[in-house]
Amino acid sequence: QVRLVESGGGLVQPGGSLRLSCQCSGFTLKNYAAGWIRLIPGKGREAVACMNYDNDNTAYLDSVKGRFTFSRDNIRNAMYLEMNDLTPDDTATYVCVAGHFCRNSAVAGEGYWGQGTQATVSS
Repeated sequence: QVRLVESGGGLVQPGGSLRLSCQCSGFTLKNYAAGWIRLIPGKGREAVACMNYDNDNTAYLDSVKGRFTFSRDNIRNAMYLEMNDLTPDDTATYVCVAGHFCRNSAVAGEGYWGQGTQATVSS
């Protein structure tokens, strides 16, 4: 059974940091492109970051470049999103995704999604 389980969300003040984790099971993450999207009420979906399966280069959404860092641990079958210098505009439900390839910062191709973890940035 395929599962992607996110954790690490929460409430943080502007300028703060969060580290999101996504534990994958039921498939081998190293064979997939992987990344994160975020869901923002009233705004829709944004592709935050994507890394292809065969390299370490990560594409990021312009608004998070220099603040967010994506990483993956193929031994643990997990991926992560380090988020620094957070602003209220980063408030969203963050969802980890595994698919076939990256299209800029978006994971593309049929794949797997998690349920999401809420990150709220507010003073």
